[in-house]
Amino acid sequence: MQKFMDENFLLKNKTAITLFHDYAKDMPIIDYHCHLSPKEIYENKKFKNITEAWLYGDHYKWRVMRANGIEEEYITGGASDYDKFLAWAKTVPMTIGNPLYNWTHLELQRFFGIYDILNEQSAPAIWEKVNAKLNEEGFRVRDFIENSKVKVVCTTDDPIDSLEYHLKLREENEFPVSVVPGFRPDKGLEINREGFIDWVSKLAEVAEIDIANYEDYLAALESRVHFFHAAGGRVSDHALDSMVFEETSFEEVAEIFAKRMSGTGISLEAEKKFKTFTLIYLGKLYAELDWAMQFHINAHRNNNNRMFRILGPDTGYDSINDDQIAKPLVKILDSLEQENKLPKTIIYSLNPGDNVVIASIINSFQDGRAPGKIQFGTAWWFNDTKEGMLEQMKALSSMGLFSRFIGMLTDSRSFLSYTRHEYFRRLVCNLIGEWVENGEVPNDLDLLGKIAQGISYNNAKDYFNFQEASIVEHISNK
Repeated sequence: MQKFMDENFLLKNKTAITLFHDYAKDMPIIDYHCHLSPKEIYENKKFKNITEAWLYGDHYKWRVMRANGIEEEYITGGASDYDKFLAWAKTVPMTIGNPLYNWTHLELQRFFGIYDILNEQSAPAIWEKVNAKLNEEGFRVRDFIENSKVKVVCTTDDPIDSLEYHLKLREENEFPVSVVPGFRPDKGLEINREGFIDWVSKLAEVAEIDIANYEDYLAALESRVHFFHAAGGRVSDHALDSMVFEETSFEEVAEIFAKRMSGTGISLEAEKKFKTFTLIYLGKLYAELDWAMQFHINAHRNNNNRMFRILGPDTGYDSINDDQIAKPLVKILDSLEQENKLPKTIIYSLNPGDNVVIASIINSFQDGRAPGKIQFGTAWWFNDTKEGMLEQMKALSSMGLFSRFIGMLTDSRSFLSYTRHEYFRRLVCNLIGEWVENGEVPNDLDLLGKIAQGISYNNAKDYFNFQEASIVEHISNK
């Protein structure tokens, strides 16, 4: 019987062990999509205790705590941080089979050198040990990032954000990790959502453009894309919970925009036309700037309206959607490709039933200009599990080029989540090792080691080409 989470955790054959320890383990990280706070990175936040570092904002943990019968008082409520930690420790043994069980212990091991198993009995001692370390030098936010060998952190930012802390970090030029913005214009596409008109007003202010019509609106969005680009941004991200495409024209969408800005609601069909035209417009702009465009598809958000009214979004009440994505996704990509304006694109779906659909679609739009230009994004959110990751990788390998896969991202609000890259790399190496052990591929460690290192880091490095872009003179902290 293998020891619990030893050095060969998840590695079930000799080839996997060699690939992980000799090739993948020590590769750097490009975290090309996350929800970390640039303010906390700039200020090099010091956490007062493990609860603040571990449980604040982590809706992965909140969901299973609720499922374990923990009252909201001990999750997002007013209970003390110590009592919240104890509630999490009580839940951890019940998460066996969930990746949270392994992630929890990886984080304790890698960041704090604690190999004890977390449960109600061990919790008080672990609380003391971790908090003692958090009060030492070397356990601040920047330390967690650097010690994880992270080279690039790409945050998720609204077009109206000032990027104040990204710019301060670049001006400071003391942190050896590039912290760059990711352009997330969801509020600018959700035309029927409450607050859209106010958001347009804020966009006009930061872009310094009087938005009187749809043409002005597009100009303002374009201005902010260039602002992000000058701040080092090289990626966009779109939460397309329902993939849409409706044939339309600039003139028709201009009328839709004007109607909505007058305070009138618009139909679902009109909303789809607005999203389609605006998304294609942005896609062309991304192509011109050599950005990567990310589509996160098929999430069903804010299921529990009572708790949404109490806690708001991103608090653990989302799930998998089952909208059909093939036709609208192909039409969006094809509309850009017809004008030779399809940017590098990464497609994720929260529904694992879409795996083979996406794996088959992406190779219809590869153009030979860059390896893996259109990517099947790594297993995301509810699929960020052992089986979910393996299913995604097997679908990709069976229909495309697994060797060109750009690999893992954290998609996290926690600075302790970088161990997820280790978890992912172990699965990559074990999958390749299984192919070798089964006689499906040759035991060529030069080739297989390069593939493992590519998926771990090198492919993303080449794909995104993140650079220390100079801040041009017109940038200011608006």
